[in-house]
Amino acid sequence: MPNMNVTLIAGSNRTNAASTCLLRSIERLLKARQISVRFVDLSELPLPLFSPDNLELHPNAQLLLEAIADGDGLILATPEYHGSLSGTLKNALDYITTGQVAGKAVLSVSSAGGPLGVSSLSHLQSIVRNLHGINCPEWISIGAGSPAFGPDGSLSDEGMLQRVQDAVHSFVELTGKLKAAPAAVN
Repeated sequence: MPNMNVTLIAGSNRTNAASTCLLRSIERLLKARQISVRFVDLSELPLPLFSPDNLELHPNAQLLLEAIADGDGLILATPEYHGSLSGTLKNALDYITTGQVAGKAVLSVSSAGGPLGVSSLSHLQSIVRNLHGINCPEWISIGAGSPAFGPDGSLSDEGMLQRVQDAVHSFVELTGKLKAAPAAVN
């Protein structure tokens, strides 16, 4: 899909987090499809705690918002903590307004210490709906029992790789349709 820009946000502040590794695998899949990717790693772009009283945006928050605004689609990755998304990602999402996400495709991705991170994905999709984003019908979750990543950072299990490829394909298709929609209306 030429001329498509996707913003990926890694919502962990942990070094080598599984959710960030999974997002890096997705980044490689998108780049192989000639899709422009902007990767925001919140462990490398720390944000102050959001406050609606703070009218002056921190420079890191400004970079985050620019990356989101520039994307035709958005992929959010989080570890699952206590049945929800990470505080790091939630804080970043609090900076976002509906105008930055409205009408954009969003793919939710998680990793969990248990079998799957479904609760975090449900919470994340609820936030996306409140921001007026369009949730991709697919989502990706890996758990503690899931295969590890290979030495190059790619998924080492063919079944999981196929699952990720299918979800990414669905997301790219949705993003392309939503990007083309305004032109079709005119």
